[in-house]
Amino acid sequence: MAGHSKWANIKHKKGRQDAKKGKLFTKFGREIMVAVKMGGADTALNPRLKLALQKARAANMPNDNINRIIQKALGDDGGANYEELTYEGYGVGGAAVMVDVLTDNRNRAAGEIRHAFDKFGGNLGETGCVGWMFETRGQILVDARPDQADELTLTAIEAGADDVEYDDGTLTLYTAQGDLESVREGLEAAGVTVSSAEIAKIAQTSVMIDDLETAQKLVKMMDALEDNDDVQDTWSNFDFTDEISGKLS
Repeated sequence: MAGHSKWANIKHKKGRQDAKKGKLFTKFGREIMVAVKMGGADTALNPRLKLALQKARAANMPNDNINRIIQKALGDDGGANYEELTYEGYGVGGAAVMVDVLTDNRNRAAGEIRHAFDKFGGNLGETGCVGWMFETRGQILVDARPDQADELTLTAIEAGADDVEYDDGTLTLYTAQGDLESVREGLEAAGVTVSSAEIAKIAQTSVMIDDLETAQKLVKMMDALEDNDDVQDTWSNFDFTDEISGKLS
């Protein structure tokens, strides 16, 4: 796929570590609360909530925490009111970056995100400056050994995936937005363990980074953005040469 982004794979692996530390629970809690406020607590009628719960449970977020958040969102005192925002900009090397935010303080979020861009040589841009490079699609990740990749690719296509790519132990499947859940169910019915499934912003073109220092700055900037509690997700179009990937590992 032309828009392959190395960041999706790096983020996937980082997510495992964050889940162990419980760092993702704050982000999942906000997403669950907003999903319930917007569409109610019935997952059959609220696909956004269904996806949020799947991600939270995959990270072993305790059911008591989840239920408490849902009840709070349904109550008269629904907690903080979170605003959904998307920031756009560039990292070093010309990498396009999009940052999805849920925040109860727009000024704080903007300041902290701008600081993360500036600190690592990037710059925060105007709305729309890079958004045109990305397409919203379903994205499913499956952990796979190299010897499993071909067979799992065929299974994914049979389940309805539009595109499939394999990189460094992760099979990434792309679907139309409306097909995400049916493809996931098809994979699981075939015995495939899904690591994550989400609606993602997929870059249509990629920027190849062949300089180690630039690659390190990009990853550090993306890590800094991800570590911000207001940030729900990050997307970028950078890719690395095999030599750079090896040095980063």
